[in-house]
Amino acid sequence: METQALTHYKSLVAKLPHLKKEIGKVIVGQQEAINEILISLLAGGHCLLEGVPGLAKTLMVKTMSEALEMKFKRVQFTPDLMPGDIIGTEILEEDHETGKKFFKFNQGPIFANIVLADEINRTPPKTQAALLEAMQEYKVTYAGTNYALPLPFLIIATQNPIEQAGTYPLPEAQLDRFLLYIKLSYPSEQEELDVLKSTTGIGKQNLQTILTDNEIIDLQKLTRQVHISDELIIRVNQLVRNTRPANTTSAFVKQWCDWGAGPRAGQALILCSKARAVLNERFSVIPEDIETLAYPVLRHRIALNFRAEAENITTDDVIGELLKSK
Repeated sequence: METQALTHYKSLVAKLPHLKKEIGKVIVGQQEAINEILISLLAGGHCLLEGVPGLAKTLMVKTMSEALEMKFKRVQFTPDLMPGDIIGTEILEEDHETGKKFFKFNQGPIFANIVLADEINRTPPKTQAALLEAMQEYKVTYAGTNYALPLPFLIIATQNPIEQAGTYPLPEAQLDRFLLYIKLSYPSEQEELDVLKSTTGIGKQNLQTILTDNEIIDLQKLTRQVHISDELIIRVNQLVRNTRPANTTSAFVKQWCDWGAGPRAGQALILCSKARAVLNERFSVIPEDIETLAYPVLRHRIALNFRAEAENITTDDVIGELLKSK
């Protein structure tokens, strides 16, 4: 890496702690979730955010977009939401000079840098699938025409884990498109006390912009240049392959799993580990990066059998067992 480029990248990386501090002005606690969302952004992927109502999922995403000077759109997913409500639609317009009529594409809310797909599992599969091309190709196709999405582009989908009535579980193909599956927990007693104090008055935090969209794109390029040793790549490959009952040496996996993660999981784990290194102001991946991110990367890419569900075995239990066997 050339000296000038290295200086530029170091200056950008040095802004990341300030970014987290700025988000912390509004969001109390939830540091792990904030880190994982930022990791997803740096790695150029999307994330699925799961938590009970009232944990500030929407506020967290909106706050991050303000600190990043990125265009933010929120879509409330409902049973009657149609693909056109997300992607956009063509409308008939008339040229006032010539009198000729023509169709003009009206962009939907997906044309933003950060899109919050709120309660994504409340809309039918046809509408859920409208996100697939955008997530993978960073473009949408309407009436045979491709429309590029703005970069950087991040979809954050949320779902409620406790209310299943009237929901449509995400298909495995779409789950696999999410780089990370992030679980939000309740705040600690002190954090909850701080929330009550900070949100029930008249004061409002004014956020500063820490990073621009172009700086985020540069950080995404840097993320792919972060060093990872062959030994750690082999470790990632073994970990992913061991989630598959047909390939694994783990009796735990054979007992509780129907099928495991595909090659995309290994790519995701390496990219996210590199992003975590950048977030921690390092230019090399360490084992802790892989072990920490194995859970949000793999938990939605492993299918448990009926026996596991009956015994309350979770995919996190499976991942924990695999990490023990080094």
